[in-house]
Amino acid sequence: MPEAERQTRTRLMDLFNEHGFHPRHDLGQNFLIDLNLLEFVVAEAELTAQDVVLEVGTGTGGMTAFLAEQAGAVVSVEIDPRVHGLACDKLAPFPNATLLLTDILATKNQLSPQVLEVVTERLAAIPDARLKLIANLPYSVATPVISNLVASELNWQRMVVTIQWELADRMRGAPGTNDYGSLAVWLQAQCDVKIVKKLGPAAFWPRPKVDSAIVRIVPDLAKRHELGDRGFFHEFVRRLFQQRRKVVRKVLSGMYPDFDRVQLDAALLEAGVAADSRAEQLPVPELVALSRAVQVRSVAACEPAGVTRCADPTDLSDSAR
Repeated sequence: MPEAERQTRTRLMDLFNEHGFHPRHDLGQNFLIDLNLLEFVVAEAELTAQDVVLEVGTGTGGMTAFLAEQAGAVVSVEIDPRVHGLACDKLAPFPNATLLLTDILATKNQLSPQVLEVVTERLAAIPDARLKLIANLPYSVATPVISNLVASELNWQRMVVTIQWELADRMRGAPGTNDYGSLAVWLQAQCDVKIVKKLGPAAFWPRPKVDSAIVRIVPDLAKRHELGDRGFFHEFVRRLFQQRRKVVRKVLSGMYPDFDRVQLDAALLEAGVAADSRAEQLPVPELVALSRAVQVRSVAACEPAGVTRCADPTDLSDSAR
């Protein structure tokens, strides 16, 4: 790619000044301007012509061009019509890049049906295609985009994303730490999550006020198989971590009032979990085992009174930190 076309700070500033607009803070528009880091992200993706890439946050197309040079197809999503127009001009030479002007999210807990339709079409057009999410994710949508893709039945193979450092810490949280919550458990129970590089504010324009991270997420099919009903597991962990500091046995008795003492004690014993444990202390394998032990004891346990089963696969906040 010619140097003049590469996404540098000077090039972006000139481009924005030429068109008379500025980056939008409300959309999390912080463009990755370190060319070495752009190439690093794409290298981590390990792209081939067999890959269909989903990119969220096209921006002016700086990373998209790198992706389109190596992938079989790229579906890039942008919500801002101003920069979408700039990206369309830049990416005209790449027929394998599809640029969508839309919100990646239909709702907080649902990816855009339009985006999913286009991604599915691109996957169907390439034999043995693999889906990868490669993106400098806007901070405001990072959690729902990642969580919804993990929750989906799409056969995704890898994510390499830049996200806020605080979020990366939460994804890699370990038992007994403040970062360990339902998001960490949900991801680690079915994926391998690795922070591959820390990024300072100077890597972006405009500069954010916080550090960022490049994170690689790869599905682990063996872990996923152990979960059983993923919908039940998600709801189980989400509700358990709403009272993360309380004794697990007491929390469970409130979550499943139809269970008697014998059933609860049997589930805890089967999972190898001490009755006086707290959710924030339990490693992921023990939480998976406990979820399965609870589920097998009651078909109705996944729909306790007043709860809609797995209603929101991105609602992974922990109310009692």
